[in-house]
Formats: sequence, C-alpha cells, structure tokens
Amino acid sequence: MQMPDVDFAPLSPKALAQDIARVAPQAEAGQGSSFNALYHQLNDEVTDFIARGSADAPSPALSVSPEGWLQQQRVQGKTALSAMEPDQASPTTQQAFLARIAPWAQASGAALGVDPHLVAAHAALESGWGQKPLRLANGQDSGNLFGIKAQAGWSGQITSALTTEYEQGAAVQRVETFRAYADDASAFRDYTRLLSNSPRYQGALHVGSDAQAFAQGLARGGYATDPHYADKLTSVAATVKARAALHSRD
Repeated sequence: MQMPDVDFAPLSPKALAQDIARVAPQAEAGQGSSFNALYHQLNDEVTDFIARGSADAPSPALSVSPEGWLQQQRVQGKTALSAMEPDQASPTTQQAFLARIAPWAQASGAALGVDPHLVAAHAALESGWGQKPLRLANGQDSGNLFGIKAQAGWSGQITSALTTEYEQGAAVQRVETFRAYADDASAFRDYTRLLSNSPRYQGALHVGSDAQAFAQGLARGGYATDPHYADKLTSVAATVKARAALHSRD
C-alpha cells in the first residue's frame, strides 16, 4: 500500500485529547459554534475510548493534529462506521465490486468450506460494496474489506475510525483500531485465517451455500454486535447470488 506523502507520528488517545484541549480555544474563536459542537463531540469520544480501550490493543494510527483526525472523519462520512444497510449501491457498482474480488472470494470460500458468494457478500456488507472503505490517516483506502479490528497480537499497519457498537441493545459510538492491508489478496488471506483459526466462528464454516447458517454462525461468534447483522448479511448474500445468476446468462 502506498504510504503517506508526509511523515506522521501516531498519537495515543490521551495525547490526542491533550492536543485537542490545547488548540480548541483558538479554533473555536475562528470557526464559531459548529466547530465548538464538533470539538466537544470528539472530546467526549476520545475520553470514552481512553476509558474503554484495552491495554493490550495498539494505539490508533491518528494524525498529528486534531484537525487532521477530524478531516479523516469527514472523508469517512462524518458518521460512525457500522455494517452497511443491504444493497445500498447501484447494480453497476455491485457487479464491478464482485468482479474485482472474485478470485479471492473463490480461494477463501474453498478454504472455509462455504460458497464463494457468501464470502463476497460478507465483504460487500462490511465495505459498502467497496464504496465505504476504512481509510488511513492520509485518506487512502486501508484495504480492510471485512472490518477486522486490530486487537492484541496484530503487528501490521493499523488505522482508526469512529464505529457504532451495540451494548445491551443500545447503539454507542467509540473510536476503534482496525487492521490495514497492502491489497485485496492480503485482506482475504487474513480473513480466512481469522475464521479458520478462531473457535468462535466454527459454526460459520463448512456450510456450503447456506447463507443463513453462515450469517448466524458469524453473529453467534460475535463478529459484530449489530442485532440485525445476520439478517443484513443474508440479504446481501441473496443479492450476490442473483447477480451471479444474471451474469452467467449474459
């Protein structure tokens, strides 16, 4: 993956909060109430992350300045990342994405014992058909097609993003760290290793073309906290299967 054009030093969440507090007064004076509201929202989110963050997890790859981090969030849509609503992409966009990932979905599906269209559907759901990628601090695509978080033991590149999680049925937002990859092949290989090696996801393996079993196996394993995750994935899988059928007749 192409590296940033300029060097940056990752900041810890605590250091970021201190940096925000330092620059906020002059920024608010020049930009008015809209920045003031955004600043307080960001400050609350960073404070929450400091309170919730794991000591074993690597520090987020945040930009040097809070302005840079805010710009990253603007690039990613100003809202927290969560599993996309099914089918929010044009047929042309969907088909282009499926063609792009087809070789890797085939290889991953064979290794996991599931139909490749289920793997493709999972990537489509998590990435918004490739249109809502997790981005690095410099704005470039992180290559993380499956929304895999950078937890203890991950030694590769990381990025940070505001994400929506569900706790006791209520949606909450917090900053999380995610893995970054050089290319699609690397993302699919890591995804395949994750599902193959984790006892949590064994219920999703070797289910063939059973979309519901695959989706429920992932949901039961805790792949996502969204209570409707299995239904969303099953819906996208149906779309992928229909696209494949149409393509085969062309």
